[in-house]
Amino acid sequence: MNVADCHLHILDPDRFAYDPRAPYLPAPHETAPADMLAAVHEAHGITHALLVGPTSGYGYDNRCLLDALAKGGGRWRGIALAPPDASMATLSSLAAAGVVGLRIDLAAHGPGLAEACLRAGLFDRMRELGWVLQVQTDARLLPAALPALKSARLTLVFDHCGRPAPPEGLGQAGFAALLALGREGAAHVKLSGANRWAGGHFPHVAAEPFVAAILDAFTPARCVWGSDWPFLRAPIRLDYGPELALLGRWIPDERARRRVLWDTPRSLFGFADDRAMSPAAVARPDQTNAPNA
Repeated sequence: MNVADCHLHILDPDRFAYDPRAPYLPAPHETAPADMLAAVHEAHGITHALLVGPTSGYGYDNRCLLDALAKGGGRWRGIALAPPDASMATLSSLAAAGVVGLRIDLAAHGPGLAEACLRAGLFDRMRELGWVLQVQTDARLLPAALPALKSARLTLVFDHCGRPAPPEGLGQAGFAALLALGREGAAHVKLSGANRWAGGHFPHVAAEPFVAAILDAFTPARCVWGSDWPFLRAPIRLDYGPELALLGRWIPDERARRRVLWDTPRSLFGFADDRAMSPAAVARPDQTNAPNA
């Protein structure tokens, strides 16, 4: 069965040095090259992946992402980062390499970034390519950015359940705005990153009412799952298996879970439903990186 992990990062500083201007430089234990990802996914039965360019380490430098996409055997797609003034030629070259959208990081750069991208015409160029707009935001920032995001007229995909603040409850303004988008059919959400915004060990119980509310508003037809591997800045040890197992707790119905793990990501990100070469082929027998299984 095909299964898509729709949120993770490739970090390979031995081959692609980090940008010293990046807001966070990953620690050595957070290194995550393509061969390690392939081994992790092989161990857990993951067949497809959406590789997300990280603000941490690389910022607008997409070389590491593009190198990994070239190794994906047709099973990996990418979400890149680009400045508001990125040219059509630059975006087209990313598309040719397997990129299907851009990510804007409002948590790192502030809600004004969405307006800057709108004014610079970046969203117009993205529409020409048929791309999605992936949004990393803290729920408290969403209301300020929402007018520009709606004006983008792009398919919106929100990272990490919109990163609500559990102590503020289901009625907090940013999360309520996210749920309204779901009821309007105006966006998609990644069921991911519970460790980031809900905290604690598996099963991240503080996340459960928020995930339930998202599934009610968006339905599985507009939700995808992501591991968030390799768990950047995690304050406690996390492993891939328990994060994948969360979905069974959140969505016990097998048919609904199938939509989240494959049907929705296939249509949203353009994954091919075939038996092309597995990305595990990039995991060499002599590799020194042990999988984070």
